[in-house]
Order: sequence, then C-alpha cells, then structure tokens
Amino acid sequence: MLQLHDHDGSHYLTYPPPERYSAEVGPEALEQALRERGGARPLALHVHLPFCRQACRFCASQRVPSRDSRQAEPYLSRLDREMVLVSRLLSESPPVERLHWGGGAPAFLSLDQMGDLFDRLDARFGLSGARGRDFSIEIDPREADVFTLRHLQALGFNRLSLGVQEFDLRVQRAVNRVQPRVLTESLVDEAERLGFRSLNLDLIVGLPLQTPRGFGDTLEQVIAMAPARITLHRYAHLPQRYRPQQEIRVEELPDAATRLAILGEARGRLQAAGYVHIGLGHFARRDDSLALALSEGRLARDLQGYTSHPPGDQLGLGVAAISRVGATLTRNARQLEEYEAALDASRLPVAGGLRPGPEQRLRAAAMEALACRRELDLTALSREYGCNAGVLLADDLQRLAPFCEAGLLERQGERLRLTPDGAWGLTRLLAAFDPGADPTP
Repeated sequence: MLQLHDHDGSHYLTYPPPERYSAEVGPEALEQALRERGGARPLALHVHLPFCRQACRFCASQRVPSRDSRQAEPYLSRLDREMVLVSRLLSESPPVERLHWGGGAPAFLSLDQMGDLFDRLDARFGLSGARGRDFSIEIDPREADVFTLRHLQALGFNRLSLGVQEFDLRVQRAVNRVQPRVLTESLVDEAERLGFRSLNLDLIVGLPLQTPRGFGDTLEQVIAMAPARITLHRYAHLPQRYRPQQEIRVEELPDAATRLAILGEARGRLQAAGYVHIGLGHFARRDDSLALALSEGRLARDLQGYTSHPPGDQLGLGVAAISRVGATLTRNARQLEEYEAALDASRLPVAGGLRPGPEQRLRAAAMEALACRRELDLTALSREYGCNAGVLLADDLQRLAPFCEAGLLERQGERLRLTPDGAWGLTRLLAAFDPGADPTP
C-alpha cells in the first residue's frame, strides 16, 4: 500500500500543469481576461520574489542567487511596472483579502524594501485590513530574525511558512543548507508571541543521507514546536532540469524502500500527534482553518495549494508567476532577462498560457472533488457541466478500478469516496484523470 504514497502530487492542484501551456496564448489573453472579469469577483495576489543568498542543492524553483538586497532593486522596479500595467486593466474590485509572497527567500529583502513593496501593492490593488484576510509569506529562517517577524506583522501579514526541510546535520550539509534548530525555534516562539494566526513548517522526504530514524527525530522536534500546519514535500531528483541538483551525489539518495519507511514513520507520528491529513502531504491541527474547512466540506484549491477561502481569480506577479483569471491560465517569462525586457517595453511579461477546454475543466473539477471533499459525485458533476460525466470520464474511471479493489476508493453507483488509505494515495487517484500520467506505482 505504501508504494502508492511515494509520489508528489501537488501539481494536480493546478491542473492542467504549466508544462502544457502554449506560447500562442500570450499577453493578449491575460489582458482580455482582466478586462472581462467581474468587478465583484475576489482577487488574490501572489508575488514571486526569486532572490536567495545561497542555493540549496535540492532547489527546484526559479531563483536568483544574490548577496546584497540592493541587487533586488531593479527587479522591484520592474515588479512595480507590472503592477501598474495590470491595475490599469482591472475594474474596481473588493479589497484584496488574500496575498502571498513566495519564490526564493522574500525575507532576503531589507525591511524598507518589504515595506515599500507592501505599500505599492496596497496603492495599486487595495489590500484588505479585515481580520479574515489571509496574508502569507514564505520564510527561510537563515534570512530572518525576530525583528523581521515584527515588521511583517506590522505590515499586515498573519500567516507564515518556515522552511525546515530536515534537522539532521548530515543531511543539511549534503544539500548545502546548514540551519541550526535554534533559528527555527526562535522564529516559532516569536510568531506565537506576536499572534500570527497560522504557522506552517515545510519538510522534505527523499533528501540525500536521509534515514527513517533521522527523519523521525526531525519530525518529533517539529511536532514539539506545535505548528498549525506541517507539509511533507517529496524530493524529485531532476538534475537535467534544475542545475543546483547536479551537486547532489546520486549514491547518497535514499532508495525506494527507505523512502517508504520514512513515509510510514511520518504517517504514524503525525497521526499520533493528532494532525489531520488534509491530502497531498499537507497536515493541520484540528483547530486550523484547513482542517475545519475539510470537515465542513468547503475546502478548496488554488494556485498555491489548499485553501479555506472561496475560489476566485488569482494574479501572479513576478518572474515565472502563474495567473488564473476566469478560465484563462497564464505564466510569466521564466528567465529574468525576458521578464525584464517585456516590462521595459511596457508589455505584460506573459510567456505562455492555456484556455482549458470543456473536458480539461471537467477533469480538473473531478480532481478537485477528490482532493478537497474526498468524494466525487458524477451526477452532480454532470449537472454542473451540462454533460454526462460518467461517459466522458469512462476511461478514467476504468483506471480507478484497481484502486477500488485495493481499498483506496469505495464506489456506490455514481458516487466515489476516498477511504483513509485513499487520502494517502491521493496522487495516484488524481493521476487517473490525467491522460498524460501513469497512475500505477
């Protein structure tokens, strides 16, 4: 059964994936979508800040290595230019209640730079000050201190995600990310004192020299910090695609049996600690908004993953950022030079996109139903999309048959429900709805 769990499926929360975007869907598509969107529809912002001081060897993100925050000034200037171009296309919208800063290490920016960027976002789009807002930021504990958190809290951020990855010093050295536990603990303590609403700690399974015992020790230390959320990412070794991974010694990577043992260890410890498995490696305390949304049947997904907020339009700002406005998906240029050149020419930096067809939207809806509500009602899906979902998804449902036999799914007529084991094998189940994937282990 554990073989079904050893796979990262976070990309299914953004189906169809960006790898299938076409250059034929360019800036004009986003411009049209922005002009046509309803002014009452909520708008979420994701700001991609790619800078980091030191490249971790497991890195699979679009990052710009820099030593001094002053090197980020040209990028921040272009980012403001992108905001101006986009905001001119928008009709009046409600205040932005969802804001996320991610990418590299946003805390690489100086306090003044972070404050200026926040003010510019507020001036261009109007940021909400409501208690229910969700303003989150990814933090590398090596780049932040208690003064950083106090500044972020004063700006309006109320949710943090701290990158831990692994506390085992041998593993940290192997991936070029030495991060003493005290750095993380001090930030966790300060975040609690400041009243941040939610704190997430990120871990990675499958790093070089990782062992079940060592990862179990890391997990116990993380659980002792009592974060509201814990995320287990899967390391995918793709050195041909991501240059930093070329520094990793293949012989030091844990084999399949070791990875499965690590996952089994993690499952047992997290369940014993009372964390709810949301799905796709995400865990939350029972009083966290994600766990409550799951239990109440209102959990949703967006381009950043699971959310307890109603879905709406999402605007990505910065290099490689993804936007979803209406039914239109776009991605900004992945190379910094291309991103800058487009904005210098007063053009939106969109490099490609996709307008999903009816069948792609149907598949995405089926995936979301299983991933967020743990149930797929084909009758309701047919009614919503004006089609016979059972017929259109017949091949996909056939590919799910072995998982029903394995006890991951229960099917009663037109309704499919995940079992507790099915939540752990969710990636394989979602892959059955993806014509370009193989759901078998």
